Amino acid sequence: MNSAVRTIKIDREVSSGDFRSAMRHLAGGVSVITVGSGKDITGMTVTSVSSLSVDPPTLIASINRGSSSWPLLARHGFFGVNILTADQIDIAERFTGKDGLKGADRFAGAPWTAGLSGVPLLAGALAAIECEAEDILERHSHAIVIGRVLDIRTSGRTAALAYWQGQYVAIDQNEDAIRLAEVSLPAPRALRKI
Repeated sequence: MNSAVRTIKIDREVSSGDFRSAMRHLAGGVSVITVGSGKDITGMTVTSVSSLSVDPPTLIASINRGSSSWPLLARHGFFGVNILTADQIDIAERFTGKDGLKGADRFAGAPWTAGLSGVPLLAGALAAIECEAEDILERHSHAIVIGRVLDIRTSGRTAALAYWQGQYVAIDQNEDAIRLAEVSLPAPRALRKI
């Protein structure tokens, strides 16, 4: 399939601040991408993971090429996508790097196992998906990584962690369905005796 590329000249540039503000309206599932093996490991918190294909199982992740995860991904070619549960905010925060933790220190305090390639996978994640980097497209500050799925581990838990409007949000199908039913269904009518 051929792709057409057109260049359109526009006199106005969109600022990164305006773009960031607009993207805060898009809720995203929170995942930790892990790379490396053994003691040479690191990871990062992202909301930029999406499925690409189910046949073969493939996903896309966008990775900042300035992150500490990028060199290990480029060197090893494998990565894990650990989709976080609503109660794993501490793990999400640890992998943002805000507290100064780097490399293997980010993995402390949570149970991890090694995948087939050696990449760390989070025990208890909603899903831990091990991938091989099938293709990498470098654009601007990031790389779009196409990952061929090698293995999937699920926990059976249901409450997911999302990021929206600059904060973490819990999404729980069971609880949210009950709340939605409470506000959307009319109050039951009183029973009449005949």
